[in-house]
Amino acid sequence: MRVAVVINTSWNIWNFRRGLVKALQAAGHEVLAIAPPDAYSARLESELGCRYVPILMENKGTNPIKDAQLTRRFLAIYKRERPDVVLHFTIKPNIYGTLAAKLAGVASINNVSGLGTVFLIENLVSKVARGLYRFAFRFPHKVFFQNNDDRELFIRYGLIRPERTGLVPGSGVDLKRFRPQPSADKAANTPFTFLMVARVLYEKGIVEYFEAARQLRATLGPDKVRVQLLGGLDEAGGVGVPRATFEQWLAEGTIEHLGTSDNVAEHLHRADCVVLPSYREGTPKTLLEAAACGKPLITTDVPGCRETVEHGRNGYLCQVRSADDLAAKLLQLAQLPPERLAAMGAASRQLAEEKFDENLVLREYLSAVAEAAKN
Repeated sequence: MRVAVVINTSWNIWNFRRGLVKALQAAGHEVLAIAPPDAYSARLESELGCRYVPILMENKGTNPIKDAQLTRRFLAIYKRERPDVVLHFTIKPNIYGTLAAKLAGVASINNVSGLGTVFLIENLVSKVARGLYRFAFRFPHKVFFQNNDDRELFIRYGLIRPERTGLVPGSGVDLKRFRPQPSADKAANTPFTFLMVARVLYEKGIVEYFEAARQLRATLGPDKVRVQLLGGLDEAGGVGVPRATFEQWLAEGTIEHLGTSDNVAEHLHRADCVVLPSYREGTPKTLLEAAACGKPLITTDVPGCRETVEHGRNGYLCQVRSADDLAAKLLQLAQLPPERLAAMGAASRQLAEEKFDENLVLREYLSAVAEAAKN
């Protein structure tokens, strides 16, 4: 069969859906990668063996005229490429790609990877978005959610019928690629290193992370702790931190910005603890990868994030939007004895093996694709 994977960036397919593409290919399916062009588009063909199909898509914004044009672009591609099943990820493919798939007579399977700002803020845009979801989600063969809070929210709002839903642990994690490394004994004067892996967006808790870092370094001393950030700027749609503001924060010297990297595991291995103070997630890939690498975690007690931490066992949960509580949890973990930190890291790995193995996700998708094509 011909299966299309549709996401809002080629980077997203490469980083988050590579395992799915390989599993589909191993099952004998031809895979089309449909996404806007970026630096990773060519790699989808040369390294993953997909056939890449570009589409023009604005990831942010809610202009109805542009969105109607997007539906037409999806429809033209689906009619031309004639996939048997389309797998949609991220908001605009989930809505407008699904409508186009219905018009083209193509089976679709969707994935709600997080609710984004339209569900975090109650306004006209959020009401329109819910209406669009309610209409579009009448048509998919199945919609996978990454945590049960999001699933229940969609059902409660009447956006989808319960029998159309499925639950997967995020996009899962490759336990062979992300695994613990033997740790050398740290010198007594080596700073304790915290790492946050995320785009520089307000909703990721970036403001709280900077403020907590200031408090932590003031308490322990700047030579005792390093606070790092791995991730790029995203100023589109007004949800990201403006470059001038971000550079002003960095000038204070509180946080070390590592830029972006194709080798996240390398940075995870060097960290003592991985942090994500997000306002809400699907199930964050970065925390799954950190857990698989055997790292203690600190994250917010919100849907999507709380699934990755058993408080006190493999890390700590903190209050959302509270820099003070985040700083308190950072301090608490930094002062733990080495054997306690090692036990937390081992618990993270065990949790990743039991709940977040990528193979659990892939089995669900392969089964859903077979059912959708049959029906």
